[in-house]
Amino acid sequence: MGERFTRRMRSALRREAYGLLHAGPPTVQLMRPLGPQVPDDARVQQVLDLCMRVGEVLLSSGESADETTRQMLRLAAAAGLSAVDVDITFTSITMCCHRGMAAAPVTSMRLVRYRSLDLTRLAEVAAVVDRVEQGRLDIESAATALSEAVAAAHPYPRWVATAGWAGLAASIALLLGAEITTALVAFVVTAVIDRTGRLLNRWGLPAFFQQVVGGMLATGATLALFAAGAFPPGTRPSLVIAASITVLLSGLSVVGTVQDAISSYYVTSAGRAAEIALLSAGLLTGVVLALKIGFAFGLVLEVAGELPSGAAQFGISALAAALAAASYSLAGYARWRPLIAAGLTGAAGWSTYGLLTQVLSFGPIAGTGAAAVVVGIGTGLLRRGGGISPFVVTLAGITPLLPGFTAYRGFYQLAVEYTVDGVVTVTVALGIGLALAAGVTFGDFLARPRPAPTTTSAEPVLVAEPAPDAEPQ
Repeated sequence: MGERFTRRMRSALRREAYGLLHAGPPTVQLMRPLGPQVPDDARVQQVLDLCMRVGEVLLSSGESADETTRQMLRLAAAAGLSAVDVDITFTSITMCCHRGMAAAPVTSMRLVRYRSLDLTRLAEVAAVVDRVEQGRLDIESAATALSEAVAAAHPYPRWVATAGWAGLAASIALLLGAEITTALVAFVVTAVIDRTGRLLNRWGLPAFFQQVVGGMLATGATLALFAAGAFPPGTRPSLVIAASITVLLSGLSVVGTVQDAISSYYVTSAGRAAEIALLSAGLLTGVVLALKIGFAFGLVLEVAGELPSGAAQFGISALAAALAAASYSLAGYARWRPLIAAGLTGAAGWSTYGLLTQVLSFGPIAGTGAAAVVVGIGTGLLRRGGGISPFVVTLAGITPLLPGFTAYRGFYQLAVEYTVDGVVTVTVALGIGLALAAGVTFGDFLARPRPAPTTTSAEPVLVAEPAPDAEPQ
């Protein structure tokens, strides 16, 4: 009985073995590793390098750390890396890709030691990210497109950017109620400042001393022209200095600083704040030194009193605000569509400020904050598919609202009048700058498109290319 059972078992095993050997491939992928597949090192390095290069362009252009992180995460997710971390600390970007327990994480870091303003390049980089997210570009093609965008020449000659900065100063002077002669002087003085700053930058002079030279040139040139009788009677030469100071202030990333602080990027915000404080101190030093030298020669420029108001001046100021915003965009090499959008946003922002301060008697800080909310709402609406980089409109739209006139008044009170009012006035200028940044951030938050809620698992899953014979899950 036992031998018969043993023979039957052996026969059954032989039949089963024969069936396994000659029945074709197994229906279960016995050799497939358990768990999710992970991308290999080469793929991860390729994606991280592309993301880091995009982040470098955004951060060097003055974009906030929150927006830079958002763009890098979007690009990484579109490329198949869903479990990544990005850390930005003002001059450095660190990015890490986690691959669970199946492989070691991959980390990359890059330093950002330069600052440049090219709004066209910024828009092209944002377009590359959008095309990758839409599946129209693979990683190799995106890397090539990014390299071409970064290496491409500016869309305009350098003298056009100088004309943009000079036009910005002339527009600000008109916005403040200056005469045509004063606006033309502001145009010429600012053009000289820009060309001198470009030369000093080639020589490698630190930005602090460039601000000192800029402040001295703006004030000293105005004093020299005043002494030479270049200003007709009844004009206000001090508005030339106020307009030039506005141009020098426009390069400071006040908006990015406040946005980083609100978004909890405190280290980056502190670094930006230190940079702004240092460059503002350089500007103050240059203006005060020039005023002191002029005072020694008996040249004293009275600060313009109350700015003119009325329906006619309101219309002129609104038009000047549009020209100022468009001039800033031109100085940043923006194309014609961003120029028009920036001009409209600048006019809307200043018109809101004028109505609140001249009609409803709002204070300068509250009025500026409310006008900045309007600019921020326009920026947020552009994120819904306007085809224009919102950062372009943000920077240009707040330019007419910068406290150049208030800052000069505070500098004058400190350097010439030796009154405590100078500290108060400079503090008001600082408050206006903070209100600008906070208002833009809040308005952008109100109008920014909300992402659709998604259900996520407890642990992120890294998706790689599936096996050709993989079964659908």
